[in-house]
Amino acid sequence: MTLKIRLTQAALTLVLVAAPAAGIADENTVTVFKTPWCGCCHVWAEKVQQAGYSVVVKDMEDLSGIKKQAGIPDQLQACHTAVLGSERKYILEGHVPLEAMHRLISEQPDIRGVAVAGMPMGSLGMDYDAAAKYPVHELPDKAGDPLKLFMQMGEGN
Repeated sequence: MTLKIRLTQAALTLVLVAAPAAGIADENTVTVFKTPWCGCCHVWAEKVQQAGYSVVVKDMEDLSGIKKQAGIPDQLQACHTAVLGSERKYILEGHVPLEAMHRLISEQPDIRGVAVAGMPMGSLGMDYDAAAKYPVHELPDKAGDPLKLFMQMGEGN
């Protein structure tokens, strides 16, 4: 394992474990792991902040260690990975809509998080269009588990 991957894993561990204990995060904190050159990730983080969330951005050259530690299956991977919350944390993979984030906070379902695979046009950060249709999946508990739909965007949401 390279030093860079170990540091990446250490960074995610700090966000998932140590940050809430240190009192620097609350339920509306979103920590975004992204590459420094991705414009759509930057736009997504800005829109999340404009919606009232406290956003912490961690620019990294390589996100593979973060995605691996967060257990993001290949078919659900996108351009950035985020963590929502403090005591009850949720992984947010990709261009997760604000509606899904609000639902996670209000309902606190017993899931690891949600994902919007790839970079669907019309999703938050990708020329947002409220009518854009794309699925938001629950993150499976373990590799090989079937995908479950968390919500479908563009159908009256």
